[in-house]
Amino acid sequence: MELRHLRYFAAVAETCHFGQAAAQLHVAQPALSYAIRQLENELDVTLFTRTTRQVALTPAGEYLKGESERILAGVDDAVDGVRRIAAGRSGLVRLGLTGIAAFSHLPRIARMVKRELPDVDLQIQSDMLTPVQCEGLRTMALDLGVLRPPVVGEGIDMRTIDIEPMVLAVSVDHRLAVEPVVSMDDLRNEMFVMYDSRDSAVNDAAIRSCHRAGFVPQRAHEAPGTAVLLALVAAGLGVAVLPASVRSLPLEGLVIRDLVDGGTVELALAWRAGQDNPVVQSVADAIAAAFAGVYLGEHP
Repeated sequence: MELRHLRYFAAVAETCHFGQAAAQLHVAQPALSYAIRQLENELDVTLFTRTTRQVALTPAGEYLKGESERILAGVDDAVDGVRRIAAGRSGLVRLGLTGIAAFSHLPRIARMVKRELPDVDLQIQSDMLTPVQCEGLRTMALDLGVLRPPVVGEGIDMRTIDIEPMVLAVSVDHRLAVEPVVSMDDLRNEMFVMYDSRDSAVNDAAIRSCHRAGFVPQRAHEAPGTAVLLALVAAGLGVAVLPASVRSLPLEGLVIRDLVDGGTVELALAWRAGQDNPVVQSVADAIAAAFAGVYLGEHP
């Protein structure tokens, strides 16, 4: 049974008139009649009763009418779905994010993707350090990553989507909590709370800022993630120099202050080099646009 035969049958079943169905299908009436006879012969049933004045569905024809509508609707949906995926408008994209970015940047990303690509499903994996994201991209466990450069290893491309100033996090009762602006030199004798990973780009940025101010930071505590790090700072166990997006994580007992010379840290969108999935490309475009303010429509 060919789809063409089903479409022909559906048109006749809907109109109960061979002439009208032929005009609707843009085929000659004899060709339509022949196709219906072929379908009846293949099924070994009579689908229509025909008189000189009337065409009517038999019980078998009534059943096939309902089934053909369901089948043809499914075929049309499948064709539309395939075309949307090929056009980068539908599908699943697995997105990894660093700890702070999951709070500060994910809402904007999700809103843009929902607005521009409503049929795309984002699968989020958060609190992932840059090396873990890079490995996930290489092994195809991730499609895109929002990470802190530099990327680790080969086969990863990226573009910067944000450059954040570094700020100071202290407990509410810390001596610097009352200062509106702080310099790195004010932290010379402070104990620091940092991430426990040697691959942390945020740690590296904070250490560089300390070095520029002429001192080496003293590590009091190390934390496995941002939530624990901020809790340790709020408890008064040390200070932390972090990206400004940490302001999106309000915590009782924690104060954020600007640093005049704290430097900056980048946030980048990364993907596997050579990837050619149109859905991933569309989401990458949407994420870049979310921070550029304009939907770009470019491919990574």
